Amino acid sequence: MKNILVITPMAAEQENMLQALNNYPNPLLNSYTIRRGYVGKVYAAAATALAMEEERYDLVAVVGYAAASKEFSTGDVVCPREARYHDARVPAGLDGVSFLTDPYKLEGKDDAVIYTGDSFVGKEMIEEIKERFSTPRALFDMEATAVCQIAAQRGVPVVVMKMVSDTPEKGCDADSFERFVTEHTDFSAFVEILEQM
Repeated sequence: MKNILVITPMAAEQENMLQALNNYPNPLLNSYTIRRGYVGKVYAAAATALAMEEERYDLVAVVGYAAASKEFSTGDVVCPREARYHDARVPAGLDGVSFLTDPYKLEGKDDAVIYTGDSFVGKEMIEEIKERFSTPRALFDMEATAVCQIAAQRGVPVVVMKMVSDTPEKGCDADSFERFVTEHTDFSAFVEILEQM
């Protein structure tokens, strides 16, 4: 049995995850603690650090919705292999800040990178990030890499599981995101993935 810390940014994501765990048809193989991390890097890092001070975890899972590049479709459940910040720009030769620029390895199996930054992304920003990092298959959020940064300090692995809520390169906007989140509340796929880890 693994002791798993689940970080969810929004209240709706927290409720969806709790409901999925409560409605799981089989006895749970793992123990779960769900913490709302709120939106943004600082909130996510703080929530993760506080939870990890209180208890020891075998795995941290970042769960929720995310924007994605045009290579994905809304509704896809993606577990990327790597996380990194897209808004950290460090001068060449500056030592001691590799945690801002280096990628974090994740426990996911999907050929994708999740990029974290304190900005909502649109079509132009996504295209620029994909070109800068030479990464076609990308997800975008405001929490995952900050959670990785805290977990890495404690030697705890991280899995990121995201449901694609919008694809700005295909014309999705804030209304598309709001509509998707309202209509897609079943997080049972996330529980299934965690139970098999």
